[in-house]
Amino acid sequence: MLERTRTAERYARGFTAALVAVATLLLAANAGPARAGEHRPEPSLHSDVTDEGGVGLR
Repeated sequence: MLERTRTAERYARGFTAALVAVATLLLAANAGPARAGEHRPEPSLHSDVTDEGGVGLR
């Protein structure tokens, strides 16, 4: 038969679980996306502005 756990043990386990959860959330919040390098995306093939300065599709 299972023994009953003491109330202090249950509170200690709950407190430890809460600390682990907070630490995990803090680590996840600080882990942002990686910084982009010097590479810049090329312009779109379908631009609204033509080489002559007018508006239209290429």
